[in-house]
Amino acid sequence: MLSEWVEKNRFDPGYLPVMEKKLFFEGELRLRSMTNYIVLLTLATVIATYGVISGSTATVIGAMIIAPLMTPIMATTLAIVMGSSTRMTQSVLVVIASTIYVIVLAVLLSLFISPVIIGFGTNTEITTRISPDLLALLVALASGAAGAFAISREDIGDTLPGVAIAISLIPPLSVTGIALSKARWLDAGGALLLFTTNFLAIILAGGAVLYLSGINMGWVSSEENVRRKHAVEIAVVAVIIVGLLLGFNGYRTLEHERDLYLARSSVEEWLQGTPYHIREVSLQYLPEDMLALGPAAVTVAVAGSGDIPDIERLAGRMEENLGYPVTLELRVRPEEIERYPSPKGVSP
Repeated sequence: MLSEWVEKNRFDPGYLPVMEKKLFFEGELRLRSMTNYIVLLTLATVIATYGVISGSTATVIGAMIIAPLMTPIMATTLAIVMGSSTRMTQSVLVVIASTIYVIVLAVLLSLFISPVIIGFGTNTEITTRISPDLLALLVALASGAAGAFAISREDIGDTLPGVAIAISLIPPLSVTGIALSKARWLDAGGALLLFTTNFLAIILAGGAVLYLSGINMGWVSSEENVRRKHAVEIAVVAVIIVGLLLGFNGYRTLEHERDLYLARSSVEEWLQGTPYHIREVSLQYLPEDMLALGPAAVTVAVAGSGDIPDIERLAGRMEENLGYPVTLELRVRPEEIERYPSPKGVSP
């Protein structure tokens, strides 16, 4: 029964020319297809970049739906499954050129915008893309599989916009460009790692789905089969390396959250019994190195009135809790409280 279901749902070889026409920039309409692709890529980058800067989720989703970068990546996947080294090389070059173009354009679009407006520490459209972890890889693998399945079935093409939103290709590159324009190298590296994760996941999971669905089952020569095997091996090794990087990045993020919690707890203890309250606590490792978890620069913003407790006592308590030296910056904001109407018995 299962074998019968698999046989009925196997890829229709007659649909392959349609897939090739959709994915590869070939034939008489090659120039027109490339022009359309570049225009859509440019518009998607502009939408994504300014959507990220403004913190507008709806705008960023609009850029995801356009998703022109999905085409050459899926073309690379299909070329690998088919064992076509020429098509694979051409598609990979398109992906690389597109990646560089999007990043450079995002740099230019954000070059003259103040970092205060961008809000690297508070803008969720940025913070969610600069610290990817293993969950990002799992989501990307599932999305890549869904994208390959949808594109290999003529009757379910309507699901592709949803897949484009899930896989998120242009926004991470836009964040990379925005971060580079402000010399935030680690943030740029984190966003680029997210894009690389999504790209490799589409290649690996998408290729597996296309192969299992019946594309090229017995259609390729032994030479093409060797090329396909080598390409898959490279993709698997690359995914493993990316997985290790994501695992380390996830660990580092957890460590940062733990240290930030300890720093905030130290401030709360320091302010206990005073009229001051915390406005913000931030922690950044020094030097800004991926392997460093201390020393750290801690910025504390408080508001209130009256005498502020001794800052040296706060620094000592924080270093004791964190286990490494800190440089501390304290920002005190005077606060006046007025009430209306005045409490009973008290004249205004």
